[in-house]
Amino acid sequence: MIARAASHFDEVIVAVSTNYSKKYRFSLDDRIAMASETLSYLRGITVVPMGEGLLANFCRDHGADVIVKGIRSSLDFEYEVPMATMNRQLTGVETVFLPAESSYTHLSSSLLKEVEKLGGDISSFVPHAVQKRFQTQRDTPTGQ
Repeated sequence: MIARAASHFDEVIVAVSTNYSKKYRFSLDDRIAMASETLSYLRGITVVPMGEGLLANFCRDHGADVIVKGIRSSLDFEYEVPMATMNRQLTGVETVFLPAESSYTHLSSSLLKEVEKLGGDISSFVPHAVQKRFQTQRDTPTGQ
């Protein structure tokens, strides 16, 4: 999705956020590092922590006037449209939706974490940097 956005915009800011209602497998610093490594081949990409607060305010503070979001299904669309409307009303930032490739529409981070936890091979679904971090976690004894 980010590569597709980069083909349409000269500059793309990847905001790595923290949603306190989610349980993350990796720290914010790890997620930023993985995103930076994965996207290093693209020009015009900046990976930054979003911090706390509204995405609309983050966009305003960083001079971004468009949010690009990937949509896997009509459920994603129904969830995202009210947020897009609110973001536009708060700061004027527009949201552009890009449909996911059909080979990825069934994927979610929760599903991938579960498959990996149960010993499944997720390497064809995640970037190499993410796969390496999962492997490192498996190889590191608990408590170290």
